[in-house]
Amino acid sequence: MTNWTPDTAQLRRPAYLSLAEQFARAIQEGRLQNGTRLPTHRKLADDLKLSVQTVSRAYDELIRRGLISGEVGRGSFVQTRPREPAPPYLPERLGELIDLSILKPVCEQIHLEKMREAFAWLAENLPASSALSFRPNMVFPRHRNVAAEWLSRCGLDISPLNISLTNGATSAMTVALMSVAPPGSTIATEAISHHTLVPLSTYLGIRLQGIAIDEDGMMPEALDEACRTGVIRAIFLQPSVINPTATLMSADRRVALAEVARRHEMAIIENDILGPLVEERLPPIAALAPERTLYVTSFTKTTVPGLRIGYLAAPDRYVAAVANRHLVSNWMATPSMAEIASYWVSDGTAMELVNWQRRALAVRHAIATESLGNLRHRTHPQSLHVWLPLPEGHSEDAFVSQARLRGVAIAPGASFQTADFGWRPSVRISLGSTTEQELKTGLGIVTSLALGDPEALLLAI
Repeated sequence: MTNWTPDTAQLRRPAYLSLAEQFARAIQEGRLQNGTRLPTHRKLADDLKLSVQTVSRAYDELIRRGLISGEVGRGSFVQTRPREPAPPYLPERLGELIDLSILKPVCEQIHLEKMREAFAWLAENLPASSALSFRPNMVFPRHRNVAAEWLSRCGLDISPLNISLTNGATSAMTVALMSVAPPGSTIATEAISHHTLVPLSTYLGIRLQGIAIDEDGMMPEALDEACRTGVIRAIFLQPSVINPTATLMSADRRVALAEVARRHEMAIIENDILGPLVEERLPPIAALAPERTLYVTSFTKTTVPGLRIGYLAAPDRYVAAVANRHLVSNWMATPSMAEIASYWVSDGTAMELVNWQRRALAVRHAIATESLGNLRHRTHPQSLHVWLPLPEGHSEDAFVSQARLRGVAIAPGASFQTADFGWRPSVRISLGSTTEQELKTGLGIVTSLALGDPEALLLAI
């Protein structure tokens, strides 16, 4: 049990959050060591003359931040050692909460109807190889040809022999990382990058180095300097809007980064899961440096979330490695999903849904523009989200918690952070994860929190 106790004179409303902040500072400053057992909810409530509910909410907030753990029958303990990272989004929707945390496309009845029609088509046309074969090379030759057609819409001219079908972008990312960066090596990425990349690199035994960014994405000179001071095997980039700050990297910046990669003999992993959804597309980096770039795209964010299929295009030097890593980690993509994706690409349904999504996003962006008003934020007409740097004085954790208390879930910006320099507390707000009316309501709540005084807007006990 610890001798440190919170100071009741410093408590502000809401008391639970103020109490949690005192504990957080004590833990960060080392006054509460890892493994320290905290007072029971009732004892601390009695000592501080607070309600048990207030103390319980404070402990729950500390558990959410990963600073303490609660063990049934034993009590609550300080937890400062690394734990499994929590996703920035809610794994499932809870109650009446407006969920703007998870990144997904706008979905309506048309998407369900298209999937039902696709499964009806599949019931009549499923090839024997897709149902019975255990060998990927017996299933996917035709699908690779269709994939090459789709990749041409993304600005990439590549042989079907260099394409692997995967169960979505995450599977493709995993295989690409395994193919270019052995355990113990280092890969570079933007200082604000893909939330999955941080834990994924840890699981694969790869070191991740965040590189400074500006309004145009990763800074070539910063990447070059990092390469001069250490050995970097690969770069992970998201140049086309899907990155957290919704940046569409310029053509000149893409060329400059490709040149740095060539100079230092690095591979490039390019995550471009929005593909042809982005109008006025620039050539992908894979088209500028085809000899070293592994290109990832998928259908989940542009057509229907349930269409879990993706394409991983690799240069000749990595084709064998990609095939082997994919076999041991996934064996092969789900054939039935590959059949639907190929059918939709061939009959035009995929592009029909992409164009539908583009029109739907235009409506969502109009709502965001009106709701956020003069709040400075970053976005793009075809992005699925808004990146909102918080006004001065707002704590990211407190802001996310307050939004949650007001019934809105948003993604904390720190979940996407890979480096400390130039960091400003921010949140990511999904535009497609709910109805238009809920989006208006949710954005209105976020705006009121951002424009108000951080203390005055907090709820009472």
